[in-house]
Amino acid sequence: MLQKIALYLIIWSCNTLAADILMATQGGTKSHKIPFWELAKGLISRGHNITFLSGFPADFNIEGLHEVAPAGLVEYIHNYTNWDLLGSRMAGEMPIKPWDGLRYAFESCDAMFRDSKTMELTTKSFDLAILDGAFPECFLGLIYDLRIPFMYINTVGFYTGSISTAGNPVSYAITPNFYSRFTDTMNLYERAINTAMQIGQTIMHMYVMRRTHLVMREHLGAQIPHPYEMSRNVSFILQNGHAVLSYPRALNPNVAEVACIHCRPARKLPRHLEDFIGASGSSGFIYVSMGSSVKAANMPEALRHMLVKTFARLPYHVLWKYEGSSDIKDITSNVKLSQWLPQQDILGHPKIRAFVTHGGLLSMFETVFHGVPVVTMPVFCDHDVNSAKAEIDGYAIKLDLQTLSANQLYKAIMKVIHDPHYKNSARYRQKLFLDQRSTALDTAIYWTEYVLRHNGAYHLQSPSRNMTWWQYYLLDVVAVYFILFYGLILALKRMDFRSEKVRNLHFLMAPLFTIAKSKSKKI
Repeated sequence: MLQKIALYLIIWSCNTLAADILMATQGGTKSHKIPFWELAKGLISRGHNITFLSGFPADFNIEGLHEVAPAGLVEYIHNYTNWDLLGSRMAGEMPIKPWDGLRYAFESCDAMFRDSKTMELTTKSFDLAILDGAFPECFLGLIYDLRIPFMYINTVGFYTGSISTAGNPVSYAITPNFYSRFTDTMNLYERAINTAMQIGQTIMHMYVMRRTHLVMREHLGAQIPHPYEMSRNVSFILQNGHAVLSYPRALNPNVAEVACIHCRPARKLPRHLEDFIGASGSSGFIYVSMGSSVKAANMPEALRHMLVKTFARLPYHVLWKYEGSSDIKDITSNVKLSQWLPQQDILGHPKIRAFVTHGGLLSMFETVFHGVPVVTMPVFCDHDVNSAKAEIDGYAIKLDLQTLSANQLYKAIMKVIHDPHYKNSARYRQKLFLDQRSTALDTAIYWTEYVLRHNGAYHLQSPSRNMTWWQYYLLDVVAVYFILFYGLILALKRMDFRSEKVRNLHFLMAPLFTIAKSKSKKI
């Protein structure tokens, strides 16, 4: 009887804490969904109900998770991402043209709002929204009339726009632009370039937000405030970074770092993969993947031939995530192709020797979590800045696709395997990262429920979020002091001028006083 009562109390307590939560990401690559999936699974286990909107249809079913993929947004992203990133990077061109980078936010927003599935969400009731910090503005308009608190998962760890708008300090002197190749230690020239990039990006973002605001007003009504005004009211930010993996940062109380929220220990591999790895003997194997945004099947023939030639020379087996046809010319028996591979189970395998990748954020997190040295070939977005951080931490070699040769790639792979510096650095970073009092998922769940318990937790917000940049950096105060100082100088000059006039008058009158004095003596 007592056991039944205890069970009922547990169920009752879970139900009282249960909340209806809306999650949403407008990210153009599938990797943006991964942190949301992990947090959703953790929250569902606590009794919460999750509705998750994205531009990618559901891959699996989880009880308590309702995924919404507006057909208009799915189609737009599919057409938008039909790109040749590798070919552009190898040719020395920008993988994404400036206008393409600008138009994505407001065009995808328009495509999403034109779909009835999106507009249906405005008629439903939610207790909290958790949005992607990369493109949250469109969703802010969606939830504006719901009057509910909202949080961010800042999926792009080096992107600082969302946390800056929330009032967090983001110094250009130590914060590399996420499109750059810099680290947090920059010389004068690099700081000048980094500052120009940050300011230029801010100006372009202002234009994008103006266009996005027009789209929101068209679909949702003229009452929708400007995106910047809404975004300042964010309750909490789950930052996809960590001092060990990204850089040490000064963060406000309403920011928690949750890097590697999706990371987990390796599980047993499927039989066909285990057999292939086992055939490598004591030599081990190498894992090659260009992530979800860079399709290996779309790579130029010259790069494909270079990789095949390099892998054929290696005294290791190679597991290669390759989305295209497995019928590649000249492929050797030590190479196995697969359209999908369980990356974390592979990185955690005891026989892995190195990881060859594009430098995507989640891949770099996973390689540290499992302590594997890496060779990166950055392609676009944050790949360069992620790779630069890994290189200075000592567990990576970064290569340039524009100048890459088969011999360079071969030497880089052999170096990270045979030079103990890289393996030791990877293990050192792994040790530092795993030394935490709670997991990233537990941290994210705690703060999500904290915001729910305290009705938005607005007491954690910083007043700096409502300041202009000249107020934040005290430029208005400097101007006041300058005016006061200038006025003081003028006053002192005027006083000095008057005293000079008195001295001159005294000098002119001195002879007259002398004559008058002599006459008085005679009398």
